[in-house]
Amino acid sequence: MEEVKKQMKLAGPLIVVSLLQYGFLMISVMFVGHLGELSLASASMATSFAGMTGFSVMLGMGSALETFCGQAYGAKQYNMVGVHMQRAMLVLALISLPISLIWAFTGQIFIICKQDREISKHAGVYARWMIPSILPYGLLQCLRRFLQAQNCVLPLMISTGIASLVHVLVCWTLVLKLDFGNKGAALSIAISYWFNVFILALYIKFSPTCSQTWTGFSIDGRKKLLSFLKLGIPSALMICLEYWAYEGLVLMSGLLPNPLLETSMMSISITITAMVFRILYGFGSAISTRVSNELGAGKPQSARLAVNVGMFLAVTQGLLLSLIGVAFRGKWGYLFTNEKQLIRYLASIMPILAASNFIDGIQGALSGTVRGCGWQNLGAYINLGSFYLVGLPSAILFTFVFKIGGKGLWIGILCGSSLQAFLLTVITMRTNWELQAAKARESVYMSGQNFQEEENLLFNKDEKIKGFSALSNSTEMEEITN
Repeated sequence: MEEVKKQMKLAGPLIVVSLLQYGFLMISVMFVGHLGELSLASASMATSFAGMTGFSVMLGMGSALETFCGQAYGAKQYNMVGVHMQRAMLVLALISLPISLIWAFTGQIFIICKQDREISKHAGVYARWMIPSILPYGLLQCLRRFLQAQNCVLPLMISTGIASLVHVLVCWTLVLKLDFGNKGAALSIAISYWFNVFILALYIKFSPTCSQTWTGFSIDGRKKLLSFLKLGIPSALMICLEYWAYEGLVLMSGLLPNPLLETSMMSISITITAMVFRILYGFGSAISTRVSNELGAGKPQSARLAVNVGMFLAVTQGLLLSLIGVAFRGKWGYLFTNEKQLIRYLASIMPILAASNFIDGIQGALSGTVRGCGWQNLGAYINLGSFYLVGLPSAILFTFVFKIGGKGLWIGILCGSSLQAFLLTVITMRTNWELQAAKARESVYMSGQNFQEEENLLFNKDEKIKGFSALSNSTEMEEITN
C-alpha cells in the first residue's frame, strides 16, 4: 500500500501534465477551426507532421533522462542529476536545428507526396510558424524529467496548468483579435512553451528542493554527450516507432473504398487513442521514476515491488478505461461530428479500440520499467519487430486481403501491441533485479567519475579502505574477488 501511494502521488500530476502539454497543440487547431475548412485541414496536417518528425523525437530523447536522472538521484549523486539535464538540453538544442529545417520545407514535402497543393501550401506556412516551438518543447522535456526524478511533480502540474490558461488567452488574442490567422495559432504554441520553461526554470533556480541537484551550469554538462546519445537515440526510437505505426493506419485508411468515411473514423480513433496514451504514459513515467530511484539506491527488491504494483495499477486503469469506452461507445462520436453514419461506425470500432487501449496500458507500464532500467536498446528492437514485422503487415492482411475494412487496421495493430506487451512481460518476469541494481550503481558512479576523483581514489589510502569495506558484504565484492 505504501508503494501504491507513492506511485499514485507521482502518476496523478504526471498524467495531468501529459494531457495539458498535448492539449497545447489541440487548442491551437481548435481555434484555427473557426477560420474555415482549409485552415483546419492544413493545420491538422501540419500538426500531425510536426508530431511525427519533431515532437515525438524530442519526447523520446528526453525520456532517456528518466534513466540517467532517476538512477543518479536514487544513488544520492545529486550533482549528477543536474549534469545529466545539461547534457540533454545541449543535445536536444542541437537536434532542433535539423528538425527546424524539415519543418521549413513541410509544404514542398506534402506537394512531393501528391497532397492537395492548396492545403499543402497552407500547411507549410503553419509548420514554419511552429518552428520556434521545437526548442522550448525539448527544454521542457528535460526540465520535466529533472523534477520527476526527484519526485517533485506538483510544481510541474501547476506550471503546466498556468501555461495552458495562458495558451488559451494567447490563441484568442492572436487568432481572433489581432487576425493573425493560422500563423498566430502556430506562434502561440511557442509562446506558451517558452512561458512554461520560464516558470520551471525559476522554480529550479530558487527552490530549496533543487538546491542539491542544481548548482548552475558546469563544464561537465558539455562532456560525455555521446554517452547520452547512446541511450537517447534508442529512447527516441522506442517512442517514434510506435507513433509512426499508428500514423501509418491513417494513411492506409485513405486507400479503402470509402476513403472519406474511413479516414474520418481513423482520425477520430487515433485522437482518442492519443488522449488515452497520455494517461498511460503518465503511469509509465511514475513506474519509471520509482524503478530508477530504487535501482540507483541499490534496492533490487523495492524495484521489483514497484514493477509489480505498477502492473497492478496498469491493469486496473486499463480495465476501467476500456469499460468506459465500451459503455459509451455510441456517444463518443458526438464529441467530433454529427454525421450519423460516422457515429455508428465509431461505435462498432470501439470494442476493438478498447481492447487496444487495455493492451497499451500493460505495455505502457512495462515501457516505464524499460526506461527505469535503461533497456531502451532492447525496447527499440521489440517495438520494431512488434509493429513493423507483425502489426502493420497484419493490418494490411486483414484490411486488404480479408476485406474487413477499417476494423482490420485496428485488429492488425492490436496484434502488434499484444506481441510487444507479451515480450516485455516475459523479459520483466525473467529479470535478475540484484544484477540490475549492481549495474545501475556502477553506471551512476562511472558517469560521474572525473580525473580528480580518480586521483583521490588512487592516493587517498583511507578512502580506499572505506570503499572496499563498504563492498565487503555485497555481491560486487564477490565479483571483484572472482
